Amino acid sequence: MIAETVCSAVAAAGLGIAAVTAYRKRFLAAARIAAYALVPLGLVMTGVVEWAADTAFSPTAWAGFAVLGGAWALFMTTRAVERRRGGGTRKERRAAARSAQAGAVAPTASAPSLGQGARPASRPAAPAAPRAAASEDFSDIEAILKKHGI
Repeated sequence: MIAETVCSAVAAAGLGIAAVTAYRKRFLAAARIAAYALVPLGLVMTGVVEWAADTAFSPTAWAGFAVLGGAWALFMTTRAVERRRGGGTRKERRAAARSAQAGAVAPTASAPSLGQGARPASRPAAPAAPRAAASEDFSDIEAILKKHGI
């Protein structure tokens, strides 16, 4: 009841200030002040103020907020642990899954075994030669270049 009275008084005071501003020929500012002054009155008339007051003084509502906060903290903790383990973001995991599928090419194959089988290779496959340990680090880069026909 007190909150409704305060909101109504704020609205009345704001409309009074808007009237004075309009009297000074500043109509745009007066309209803006009137709009701001009518917001608390509208909140009182729709019942939002009463709901907020009931929620603020309700132990059940505060327990609900505590449960929501706990759920949020649990969610954020699991995301942090997932990132720390190297799971990365959802986009990174999807990109890794796609590159794993696109990189499924036999060493001497001329076209990817999974993917666009109808597309011919741009140049013939090089003969298979034994690779050194250092060149195996670039196998994923080679797979990407082959995928794009480079």
